[in-house]
Amino acid sequence: MREFYDRAAGRLKHPLLAFDTTQVAMVGQAIGGAVVQRGYTCYACAVMGDHVHLLIRRHRDQAETMIESLQGLSRKRMIDAAIRPADHPCWTLGGWKVFLDHPDEVVRTIRYIERNPPARHWSAQRWPFVKTYDRWPLHPGHSPSSPYARALRAAGRYP
Repeated sequence: MREFYDRAAGRLKHPLLAFDTTQVAMVGQAIGGAVVQRGYTCYACAVMGDHVHLLIRRHRDQAETMIESLQGLSRKRMIDAAIRPADHPCWTLGGWKVFLDHPDEVVRTIRYIERNPPARHWSAQRWPFVKTYDRWPLHPGHSPSSPYARALRAAGRYP
């Protein structure tokens, strides 16, 4: 990866920037502000030196809109906090999205995200905007005849 960054550095419009520990906290707060402002439910978040892992529940906004909102609102907060200059894009446009269709996949992904900082020898991260996962949409009280539950049953994946 270091070799890739070294080759890419001369071709980039903006220098590669990594978050230090203070900036990680500020970026987490910025992302949290965006999550709260947009009304998203976030089940996991890890702010790393050069990227962020988020697990957000399905929402009225499509994934692309969610990514755009989180990037835009957090970019503004980073610029306002002088973490990045005003002309810096902060994030790669778009983002990487994966749709999880079973609570077991959500639980696995939450563990993966939570393990990221310690795997880099950083402290575990706890963000106030991250909610405890309730096994949505198969949470207690869900309808076993919902279209989602029926689709899982047809695929042999209903609990």
